[in-house]
Amino acid sequence: MRLTYTSDLWYKNAVIYCLDVETYKDGNGDGVGDFRGLTQQIDYLHSLGITCLWLMPFFPTPNKDDGYDITDFYSIDPRLGTLGDFVEFMRTAKDRGIRVIADLVVNHTSDQHPWFKESRSSKDSPLRDWYVWSDKPEPDDPSQIVFPDKENSIWQLDKKTGQYYLHSFYRHQPDLNVANPEVRDEIARVLGFWMELGLSGFRVDAVPFLIENVGDKLPDPHAFLADLRAFMSRREGGAVLLGEVNMPYKDLVSYFGDGNGDQLTMCFDFIGMQRAWLAFARSEAGPISQTLGDRPKPPKDCQWATFLRNHDELTLDKLTDEERQEVFDAFGPDKDMQIYGRGLRRRLPAMFGGDLRRIKMAYSLLFSMPGTPVIFYGEEIGMGDNLDEEGRMAVRTPMQWSQSGGFSDAPPVRGIPGGSFAPERVNVADQKRDPDSLLRWFQLLIERYRECPELAWGDNTVLETGHPSVFAHRCDADGATVVAVHNLSDIAAEIDLALEGLDGCVLTDLLADETMEVADGTVRLPMSPHGCRWLRAAPRGDMPPEDASIIAH
Repeated sequence: MRLTYTSDLWYKNAVIYCLDVETYKDGNGDGVGDFRGLTQQIDYLHSLGITCLWLMPFFPTPNKDDGYDITDFYSIDPRLGTLGDFVEFMRTAKDRGIRVIADLVVNHTSDQHPWFKESRSSKDSPLRDWYVWSDKPEPDDPSQIVFPDKENSIWQLDKKTGQYYLHSFYRHQPDLNVANPEVRDEIARVLGFWMELGLSGFRVDAVPFLIENVGDKLPDPHAFLADLRAFMSRREGGAVLLGEVNMPYKDLVSYFGDGNGDQLTMCFDFIGMQRAWLAFARSEAGPISQTLGDRPKPPKDCQWATFLRNHDELTLDKLTDEERQEVFDAFGPDKDMQIYGRGLRRRLPAMFGGDLRRIKMAYSLLFSMPGTPVIFYGEEIGMGDNLDEEGRMAVRTPMQWSQSGGFSDAPPVRGIPGGSFAPERVNVADQKRDPDSLLRWFQLLIERYRECPELAWGDNTVLETGHPSVFAHRCDADGATVVAVHNLSDIAAEIDLALEGLDGCVLTDLLADETMEVADGTVRLPMSPHGCRWLRAAPRGDMPPEDASIIAH
């Protein structure tokens, strides 16, 4: 594929790295991460191969919800630095060719935001309609309560005015009324402000809540997303909206903009993530194969964002009760590991018991799946979780740079994992010097992924392997083919793959020094326990002479 073509739609084969400035690197020694500290680590991220950073909220906040309760959309939390520090960070990231997107949290604000303070001051306030008020709240539906451990309703009485305000999340996070055109205009100004400072887009928090809250107040609730996308495209053609839409595929596709692709540029594949964990629990490929068959193709120029873990709980809400229990039993049997009755508050390496073969296989699978991979900071070194921290904070612990921690010279803002995942055992400095480390594996995966645009751009086909634990798929684009094979079990297997149209081609394993030939349209592949292969197909005549002489049959 032509690089000039794929680079125009940079996000379709980007490598997105999510981090929290607060827990990444402390630059002034106060125990809290900041933009100065993050800026000093740009070269680390560049050497890893990251092409896009996703920043969790960095705005002023009372910090009751780890920054997702915002009091000013136009500034920087003073603990994290200044606008000047942010601009220097952006300049440095741009210098290394790294794009930056940020969380767009506009479903709600903090109850300390000046907008809400003015809105609740009286029923006649000019900002009253900026939030959702009701004389009598709707009957509570338990399924609508996102945090059942903290809330028992999505409506809160404001004693001063005698009305109730809507809060889809915590009661200290009142929902904005995006049906109000003044609110929509203000949201667009927020996007425009940060784009002027260099952002390439936004990860949109809680998108379905934005649309549901509009309800029948607008002729077409989805027009709000289309308007935001059009606004961004006018300012910067390559800007993206990456949506958090945890819905069944049949309901999710409308968030892309149906066939037009004029709303969200990308959507997270929550269904694929949850089915992957079911596959890991069973050591069976079936759930992944089925999901790829069910997943609709996004509109032209749109893309799926794939992931295995993120900054929230590992939600399993789209699995059946029985399937969810299978994953709980395999990866979080203790109640303290579970959260909200629907998910796990653990990181992947801890769930896999530190088994490096299994961890490497899982991330190889992630990077080979059709879509754009998104990883959470610390995944590249196998960071664990700290279950002593409350709720979802268990996975949002300080980055482990060295055996002493390396995050800060002061006591860190959050507790660091101990035991086999403590910094003296899991850190960047040691893994840089170890050619067999997880960090080096991530560097290899990212390098190979960027060399294989077929994985993100191509037509995907699930292949029959004849073995329940082995998953295989091929991606074809512009006459080029990459085949990926993964063994989800701890037992070796040997499979025969039928590769239509590749008879006589040579397959080069991009993750190892090995080649093999397709004979009679078939290739036999031995798969080690938790083994993985990425195979690029090429006619024998297209191979370098040194490779052609070592073909393994």
